[in-house]
Amino acid sequence: QEDSDPAVHESLSIENTLWASTVVASGTVIGVVIYTGKETRSVMNTSNPKNKVGLLDLELNQLTKALFLALVALSVVMVTLQGFVGPWYRNLFRFLLLFSYIIPISLRVNLDMGKAAYGWMIMKDENIPGTVVRTSTIPEELGRLVYLLTDKTGTLTQNEMIFKRLHLGTVSYGTDTMDEIQSHIINSYSQVHSQNSGNSTSSTPSRKPQSSAPKVRKSVSSRIHEAVKAIALCHNVTPVYESRAGVSGETEYAEVDQDFSDENRTYQASSPDEVALVQWTESVGLTLVNRDLTSMQLKTPGGHILTYYILQIFPFTSESKRMGIIVRDESSGEITFYMKGADVAMSTIVQYNDWLEEECGNMAREGLRTLVVAKKSLTEEQYQDFESRYNQAKLSIHDRNLKVAAVVESLEREMELLCLTGVEDQLQADVRPTLEMLRNAGIKIWMLTGDKLETATCIAKSSHLVSRNQDIHIFRPVVTRGEAHLELNAFRRKHDCALVISGDSLEVCLKYYEHEFVELACQCPAVVCCRCSPTQKAHIVKLLQHHTGKRTCAIGDGGNDVSMIQAADCGIGIEGKEGKQASLAADFSITQFKHIGRLLMVHGRNSYKRSAALGQFVMHRGLIISTMQAVFSSVFYFASVPLYQGFLMVGYATIYTMFPVFSLVLDQDVKPEMALLYPELYKDLTKGRSLSFKTFLIWVLISIYQGGILMYGALLLFESEFVHVVAISFTALILTELLMVALTIRTWHWLMVVAEFLSLGCYVASLAFLNEYFGIGRVSFGAFLDVAFITTVTFLWKVSAITVVSCLPLYILKYLKRKFSPPSYSKLTS
Repeated sequence: QEDSDPAVHESLSIENTLWASTVVASGTVIGVVIYTGKETRSVMNTSNPKNKVGLLDLELNQLTKALFLALVALSVVMVTLQGFVGPWYRNLFRFLLLFSYIIPISLRVNLDMGKAAYGWMIMKDENIPGTVVRTSTIPEELGRLVYLLTDKTGTLTQNEMIFKRLHLGTVSYGTDTMDEIQSHIINSYSQVHSQNSGNSTSSTPSRKPQSSAPKVRKSVSSRIHEAVKAIALCHNVTPVYESRAGVSGETEYAEVDQDFSDENRTYQASSPDEVALVQWTESVGLTLVNRDLTSMQLKTPGGHILTYYILQIFPFTSESKRMGIIVRDESSGEITFYMKGADVAMSTIVQYNDWLEEECGNMAREGLRTLVVAKKSLTEEQYQDFESRYNQAKLSIHDRNLKVAAVVESLEREMELLCLTGVEDQLQADVRPTLEMLRNAGIKIWMLTGDKLETATCIAKSSHLVSRNQDIHIFRPVVTRGEAHLELNAFRRKHDCALVISGDSLEVCLKYYEHEFVELACQCPAVVCCRCSPTQKAHIVKLLQHHTGKRTCAIGDGGNDVSMIQAADCGIGIEGKEGKQASLAADFSITQFKHIGRLLMVHGRNSYKRSAALGQFVMHRGLIISTMQAVFSSVFYFASVPLYQGFLMVGYATIYTMFPVFSLVLDQDVKPEMALLYPELYKDLTKGRSLSFKTFLIWVLISIYQGGILMYGALLLFESEFVHVVAISFTALILTELLMVALTIRTWHWLMVVAEFLSLGCYVASLAFLNEYFGIGRVSFGAFLDVAFITTVTFLWKVSAITVVSCLPLYILKYLKRKFSPPSYSKLTS
């Protein structure tokens, strides 16, 4: 910079910030590092994700605690019956070790392997392609959900905007009348160019009547012209040209060549709404062809290029709910301030009119997202005055944001209302049947969205989240405690109606009447919360967990849903237009909303039922052998002598019974098609009856009965050759376990059959090779097993007899139970 030039003062803002990993191509930069570590926006927005633990795991933990108490109690009883002789505490510890099989240590391993298997099955399911399981701890949670909290945009809808309506106050244009707009635009621009060719200095026709007599009502044609031009200029969209294949050498030439060809132009913007608006102006003839930091170029239907210089831009923020831009027309030098935004923000800015509010409501009821477009012409002096005040405000050190906003607001007065636009966001495929299915499955659906009340209500109706004939109670905006009280009372008087409430009213209700509000809301078949902030979404999830104790699931697609997904018991992310933040933070990520039906009804249901069966079976496996040990010790004067050698105990839990027991993860009670056809089956699971203290006690009784029969049977039938007790009881035990697996299975799979026979084969082989292990405690009895004995008929019939007595009654009971009180799924399969 030369010494003679005046110094330029510029404020530091987002515009002149160098972000991390920026590469400076030329020149030097003097920089200050402003935000690091914990102060960066991304870190401040993240909460520490909690470790999610499934409800099934918690229930199994409770049962394991009960088993531990049983272990201690049993050991104490044994020592007491012994009469506390000798070093009784040493005996107590020996008994604790002998009965330690009561504690199902292999349960954790089996369950975790099971969860891995469920995850693999979900990812391999061809009906829900692209599904990723990002957690290995909570697949069973998918089978226990009661509340589903869903986002709207991008989750229930596609987040693909289509321009549907342009309203000018007196005329409204829909999709079928867009060609009229196009002809108006073509006419007005052809007039401009015919005039311009005759007289180069004249301005556009739409301004002529205004300058001579401002009160004259403008023609429809000129109003359409103004509106379309405003929509084409007021945005933050950049046209991008994909370089065409085949042009590789001269890039300079290629750029000039491809500049305005329509085929390879795409638009980039931060919101799909803006892209929809610009694509629409292109369809009616006014095309955005180029944009850089200082200018924009539009192409008219006649192929002429109009250049506009960008003087200022005021970006959209969620607080202001509007965006503005000041442009200077290159040909006429006129300065215009365009603005577009939500009706809430714009209604006070535009000149008085009688149609804006009503039409906004009408469009919202059709499910359209509305934007109000306005403009204001500025003289050169007005703009210079504004610019000096604006720059001054930007340089202030204290309250800069407030001062800047105040200066901009001085412009935002008495603006001329040009038009109202309506953009539609279409529902995703099969949203209606999916929501219907979830509702039939007893899942209550809450929609939490940042959209306005009317749009949210409309989408709730069109997606059948709220059924057609259902009443809707729209919670009036409340600010004070008294208003909240009145409104709650009004709501309490209604029965079975859906609730629609805005985020602000929700805050007030939760502040004063948290308990009453949640209680009432939980009785609703559907709840819609609109204008919700991300933290509010997470807060609602936590409220439901805290007040109802039921399992919640959150589903969303954008960064604003991450906190809700992490707070829920089970988070599902959808890979949508808004990037992958949600799907990466979630426990499960899917590609479309409709996949959630199969994920819950089929995979969630199966995972829960299988894990419950597996958990109880593993406990049964430990209990039965501990019962046998207890019977054995009682018969032998409460001696703390192990029944089986260590190797047999290790083999029992692993090689002999591992495969059949683990094959329970392939079991299913109904076919997937049935589970989807009758979502009511899912409702039963939420009661948690597959794994409860009741079922646990039944399994304990089965274990005690079988353990007692196996041991007493072996002792009764073998009084003469006592050394063979071990071989016989252990063989009967293995057979009983294999038969019990067969009894538990509901639908056979070829791998289950393989597992059963494989285990049996392993056992028979080890009987032949490992015979020294089948003697009773070699030290005390010094007996070894002879192979000849195993092959005798006596051995075989006695083992068979014991096994039949231990298993047959259970088969009979199961048959009777299925006959007289069949479970709900068997009614469908029969």
